[in-house]
Amino acid sequence: MNFLKSVNKHIEQIKKGGIFVVIKKLRSLIYSILQTPIYLISIPAVIIIRLIRPWFLIRWDELPSSRIGHFVPETELYCCERDAGINTPSQRYLDVFYLRKYVSNKQVEKMWQRELTILPRWLLVPLFMVNRFLNIFVSGGNYHEINDNTKTRSSERDVNNLLEKFKPHMNFTHQEEIEGKKMLAKFGVPKNAKFVCLIVRDSAYLDRYKESTLHNWNYHSYRDGDIDKYVLAAEELARRGYYVFRTGIKVLKPLKSSDPKIIDYSNSGMRSDFMDIYLGAKCTFCISTHTGLDCVPFVFRKPIAYILVPFAFLITNNENNLMITKHHINKKNQKELTVSEIFSSNVAMALKTKIYEINNIELKENSPEEIKDLVIEMDERLNGSWNETEEDLLLQKKFWSIFEENINKLKLKKPLHGKIKARFGSKFLRDNKDWII
Repeated sequence: MNFLKSVNKHIEQIKKGGIFVVIKKLRSLIYSILQTPIYLISIPAVIIIRLIRPWFLIRWDELPSSRIGHFVPETELYCCERDAGINTPSQRYLDVFYLRKYVSNKQVEKMWQRELTILPRWLLVPLFMVNRFLNIFVSGGNYHEINDNTKTRSSERDVNNLLEKFKPHMNFTHQEEIEGKKMLAKFGVPKNAKFVCLIVRDSAYLDRYKESTLHNWNYHSYRDGDIDKYVLAAEELARRGYYVFRTGIKVLKPLKSSDPKIIDYSNSGMRSDFMDIYLGAKCTFCISTHTGLDCVPFVFRKPIAYILVPFAFLITNNENNLMITKHHINKKNQKELTVSEIFSSNVAMALKTKIYEINNIELKENSPEEIKDLVIEMDERLNGSWNETEEDLLLQKKFWSIFEENINKLKLKKPLHGKIKARFGSKFLRDNKDWII
């Protein structure tokens, strides 16, 4: 019965995807046939690896290379945990890794190869599969899986506040530093000039995979932003002396501004995997709607001004992070939900658009003025000119107290936050005092 279901599934996929899917499935079949000898050799190899475990432990894991928002931060946090002695064996050991079939950024791959032992996928996947199979009969296989030994955090969350304790593990070579500076000059950015990365998520990036994966990515739409609403903030930053790079591999529409300091890098024709990483690593700060590419300034310990949902997932580990959230509107009475109501309405951790719809919650984008206020505060905090009033301090304390109280009520199996060091937008809190309940 399961065999027939599998056959029908393949037939339906071929009907929808046509010749492209047929070719893809044929390639997978040929690859599987060629892998057979490797699987046979892996059986004695896994037995030997298990036998020597008391003296020398070999572990493996797949790096989440297909999505940059996981490839960069999860790997960086593994490196930090390793340096801190968290989730590391007490005996001699070797950790080896392999990549997924698709690598989201080739520059990131190069940089991780300098830091980690990354072996071919065709070699390690059979070891992984054989080890899992043998585990049915003889326990102990979990010792060889790195991921199974990582229990203290949720994915890319820095719940142990490790980023502030260790330097970035991704580094540029001398030649890459020279290349990056040359590219900045080509964009018209003077030497030592300040620049900001602007990352506004829209549906274009994931929609480009629709044809090849037959997957509908609309469930991510709650995270989307309108780039037009960020022009006012970008022009304010340009007025303050910054260059602004709008980044992203593929975007729905251009960033419209006549200011020469505002660069629509995504549509420049000079976008590359290397410059995606170089810009994120070297920017003064980043403005982001919390999407994959902001993981680069995140791991390079750069300040980030977030416009962020879901609400419970505020990025709180960095004292220089600043954030606001979209307005959560009850569609039945058109009233805005308070902090506590966002949690009680079952959308604080909503990772799908449908969950907001089911709970009759509309996410209203922040106004251009709100976004401008956020980046002004970020700039002034960084340059030391921000004037924080007694009222601001009290509002921050009240907001984070209510936020933490509601997070604790969720009774999560894995924590989302360590020590909270970030700040919420002061102007947003001043203008929405009734929201902080």
